[in-house]
Amino acid sequence: MAVACGNSTPSSHVAQPAPAVVQYNWGPTSADVERARSLISGWDSDRLAGQLIVGRFKGTDPAVAADLVRRLHLAGMSVQGSNVTDAAQVRALTKAITDAEHADGRDFPPIIGVDQEGGTVEHLRGIATEFPPFAAAGATIEADPVTGPKVVQEAARTLGLELRDFGFTWVFAPDADVTIGPGDVTIGTRSASRNADTASKAVSAAITGYHDAGIVGTPKHFPGHGSATTDSHVSLPNISKSMDQLRNVDLKPFESAIQAGANAVMVGHLNVQAVAPGMPSTLAPEIYNLLRDDLKFEGVVLTDSMGMGAVMKRDQPEVSALLAGADLVLMPADPAIAHTAIKAAIDSGKLPKEQVIDKVAKVIALQMWQQRVADEKAIPADISTQAARAASALEW
Repeated sequence: MAVACGNSTPSSHVAQPAPAVVQYNWGPTSADVERARSLISGWDSDRLAGQLIVGRFKGTDPAVAADLVRRLHLAGMSVQGSNVTDAAQVRALTKAITDAEHADGRDFPPIIGVDQEGGTVEHLRGIATEFPPFAAAGATIEADPVTGPKVVQEAARTLGLELRDFGFTWVFAPDADVTIGPGDVTIGTRSASRNADTASKAVSAAITGYHDAGIVGTPKHFPGHGSATTDSHVSLPNISKSMDQLRNVDLKPFESAIQAGANAVMVGHLNVQAVAPGMPSTLAPEIYNLLRDDLKFEGVVLTDSMGMGAVMKRDQPEVSALLAGADLVLMPADPAIAHTAIKAAIDSGKLPKEQVIDKVAKVIALQMWQQRVADEKAIPADISTQAARAASALEW
């Protein structure tokens, strides 16, 4: 006699519950990462290599930037002051980059980032609202430890919303360095404070504000550029602090940023004697291990501009940075040359393909997060007025 199946199922065929979705501290969920991995499952080395690069371009023509993004499959673009002319041109530029990525078959937002810290580093000067340098955030917190962090958070929120209104998805800020004062020739007032605790509070507030705006914030320049007495744009600075000094001062703002849910961290070009003597930190596995293992950061790690004097003359520095632990390389001196080198490293196995897929999936998952949060955070019609009010509320 035949056995009726009814509702009984052999135990070996019992449907297993779907894995629980994990919410990562750095923004995306495990489902975002898995979706990203699925999207790239058929990608060749040409496309994978491009998604590891945030490029640069010369001039102000949006078509030039769009062509690079589409042709090299770049993750996106860093927009410099030399790339912009006025508000209409900025919007045309960010739209062209976005359209180029979508035309390349990618349905998630590109990385369109800008150094818009306030003060001396504002690449949209005269176009977006001008904010005082980040030192004003530290001064505001020291003037009123209770309400100060809220003022800083509001400044970051409105700055982030205004950037989104121009089409940006990332801001390369806040500066998480702890300055030593006049001897610090590169950072100076870009740092919130000489006091590590004040700087930590300012960085944490800024990260929260950027998240509230639906934009990716990027604390920089790990593990701390504030005590460098030479400019990494020109040469490799030496950081001679002990490990204890780094932990008690320089690493504190980065720890606060991570606790606040930082999505990404930018590594600076520094010769950190206590961690990786003689090696630029962007190329040193020990630096990435410090960030990942000691500070427990699981998000996207990107380099400072690879076109800076501290590293650009080295052989294939972008490949070295990715091998060391970076997920993204920022602004190679020549994006096409960097793309060729990274593709060749993937094809040869020098850059293991599974590691590359892990990096690319993480970056794409973060862009999915950015899109989702941005969709929930409407940009007010008076955002420029709000930003101006928030800027004037900072102590300076």
